[in-house]
Amino acid sequence: MLMTTYKQGDIVLVWFPDSNLLTAKKRPAIVLQADNLQTELDQLIIGMIITNLIRKEHKSRIFVDIQMKTGQRTGLLSNSVIMTDNIATVRLSEIYKGIGTFVEMDILKESLRHTFGI
Repeated sequence: MLMTTYKQGDIVLVWFPDSNLLTAKKRPAIVLQADNLQTELDQLIIGMIITNLIRKEHKSRIFVDIQMKTGQRTGLLSNSVIMTDNIATVRLSEIYKGIGTFVEMDILKESLRHTFGI
């Protein structure tokens, strides 16, 4: 079976697990893992994307304005917040499809550095 390859910064629709690990919700998420990770596992490390803009004021979170060209490239339908502090590892089979790309990699990497203290 041919599996789609996703790259860091890709925005996907995925069954994102709730914190109780018993339920999941289909939502957009961002691929966080490095492109060259090569674990040979059928899984991906992703970060939650939400539309609750109240949560945007944190260094581990990135506001996406869909009025901007970079925001439009994400494929998101409304202004959103990328949460690098709410991550999950999911099987590739849980990914419904790719919808766009977050191209501001410097901002993403800075947010990840803050989240992990590196």
